[in-house]
Amino acid sequence: MSEIKVLSKEVSELIAAGEVIDRPASIIKELLENSIDAGASVITVEIKNGGRTYIRVTDNGKGISRDELPTAFLRHATSKISEKQDLDSIMTLGFRGEALASICAVGRVDVLTKRREDDYGTHYAIEGANETAFEESGCPDGTTFTVRDIFYNVPARLKFLKKDVSEGNAAADLVSKIAMSHPEVSFKFIRDNKTELLTAGDGKIYSAVYSVCGREFASSLMEVDYTYQGMRITGYTVKPLSSKPNRRFQFFFVNNRYIKSKALAAALEEAYRNQIMVGKFPACVLFIDVPPNTVDVNVHPTKTEVRFSNEKLLHEAVFFAVKNSLLMHDSPNKMRLDNGRNFSDNDLFNIPPQNTGEQLRFSSEPAPQVTKAENPQPAPVKAAAVHAPQADIPSQHIELKKLSETEIARAKQGEDIFLSQLNEDNDIAEQASAKETASVPSAPAEPVQPDIPEDSFKFISAQSFEKKQPVTIEYAKKETPKPVVVGELFKTFVVAQCGNEMILMDKHAAHERYIFEQIKDDANNLQPQYLLEPITVLLSYDEYDAICENLDKIAVLGFEVEPDEAPNVAIKGVPIIMGDNDPTEVICELAKNLIDNKMNPQVEIFDDLYHSVACKAAIKANDNNTIAELQALLEAVYENDDIRYCPHGRPVIIKLSKRDIEKQFRRIV
Repeated sequence: MSEIKVLSKEVSELIAAGEVIDRPASIIKELLENSIDAGASVITVEIKNGGRTYIRVTDNGKGISRDELPTAFLRHATSKISEKQDLDSIMTLGFRGEALASICAVGRVDVLTKRREDDYGTHYAIEGANETAFEESGCPDGTTFTVRDIFYNVPARLKFLKKDVSEGNAAADLVSKIAMSHPEVSFKFIRDNKTELLTAGDGKIYSAVYSVCGREFASSLMEVDYTYQGMRITGYTVKPLSSKPNRRFQFFFVNNRYIKSKALAAALEEAYRNQIMVGKFPACVLFIDVPPNTVDVNVHPTKTEVRFSNEKLLHEAVFFAVKNSLLMHDSPNKMRLDNGRNFSDNDLFNIPPQNTGEQLRFSSEPAPQVTKAENPQPAPVKAAAVHAPQADIPSQHIELKKLSETEIARAKQGEDIFLSQLNEDNDIAEQASAKETASVPSAPAEPVQPDIPEDSFKFISAQSFEKKQPVTIEYAKKETPKPVVVGELFKTFVVAQCGNEMILMDKHAAHERYIFEQIKDDANNLQPQYLLEPITVLLSYDEYDAICENLDKIAVLGFEVEPDEAPNVAIKGVPIIMGDNDPTEVICELAKNLIDNKMNPQVEIFDDLYHSVACKAAIKANDNNTIAELQALLEAVYENDDIRYCPHGRPVIIKLSKRDIEKQFRRIV
């Protein structure tokens, strides 16, 4: 056996650096975290050749004093913690004091830094843990780190770097995640003299997500804001139809630190269960604020993995937050039509000329001009009933006074707000009871304007008031419009109208989801089918503990299970709906779901069985259905928030607004 001896400083520094620095992106991560901890509001990252030959990180933070600068490059030197109690309340991104020591061990580092209260800045250079320059220098407030030629002294590590494009992409991905985690900081990323990312730094999460992921991704998001037992979950989650083919767009930030967590991903995906297509995954940008003493961030060298003191509680918080957002913000999909013209005027109006008669015209003639001498009398229009509580006058309809020439001209130009308000009031008045209306009294010679706010009611004559009185305006409450089936398209899609919207409903998808929800509701207490002989299942010890602690939940699902000699369990009964499926695999999957703290421990095979039953029982495309049947189905699913997608993730209802239809026919532009 070789002699035991202490490693040299150079070798030990390289070994320690290998745990923290493995590629250019690792250096950028450590420098960015230091800049954020220094209170910077503007940070610029520039790389060349994927960061292999040149990395520069500039910030406007508080800077480093001249006396402390050499100490900052010593291992385990930090300003963020000082006592062991500080480890229970870490809120900074960095705290170990290993970043700068590891960086200078594998690269050539130059630092320019200046505090606001200092007259001069400091230039410090270090290569391979050896100081090469230490002098005063002129520089702006803040700190600039420049790192060149990483792994120049460790060729074995240098050969493991990927191509410059791949390393540059890794750096860009890292900067993007940190930019989203701190929307209050303006980030700028430059690769090979080209700016690739610039965030606003306005403190809005949506702005940062828009800058990083683009307009299409940002427009598919729904807001999340939920508080659960001392934890707050904010951010955004994606609409089910905009789900992604992988999990790369799942961003979780715990106390503004980007992390990777299978537990959080499981909670997110459980919230989307039965609402997205098979093979698709939900996307999110979620910020989870938890007390610092409930999370351990010191379990991984790069701090991308953390450990929670109560993972089940966190799972529930994320599940309820996302589920709540889906119920509140995921409305039926609206069809968007192209605003451009699908045909030219010649295509639309090209009517062959005929020898007799005039060619048809599709332009509206201007209204005849009204002169002052003509003095037209507008037809009396009923307004909303106005009630004066202090006057002994019954509520009544009011006639409008004559419009002046100026008012008529303004109405023609579409500038008078009164006309739209008047039409609404007229509709409301027609719905009022006849008992609350009376004939209009004769108008006095000198009308007195009542003391009514101008913005709430326009051009009201005071014919019904003998003196000024405080008034209240009573509006008849409009009923929520109900969907009405108009017909059926291709014997597959139900066409209906609801207010100013056209509805298209897939009758098979709607009926399938309706039956699926009914089966799930009835399956809360599944009837067990007892076996002639118990089936013994060998589990791992953690699976055995999960089953034994949740026998009551398993019994609700229709399983009769008894603990046997650890880690074996005996299955004495299975739910009838299981049929010939192997209960051994189901029990193992149940145990896994219980270990993962799933809110609903039911196995996926149950959902598959429910899907199958619902699909077979639902009406099909090309089936003959009466209008009454379709109307009943539409009413059953239209206002049910649980029925927005079929069990396979396809949309049930799509809406198209009247305005979009009118645009296509050029009624409005």
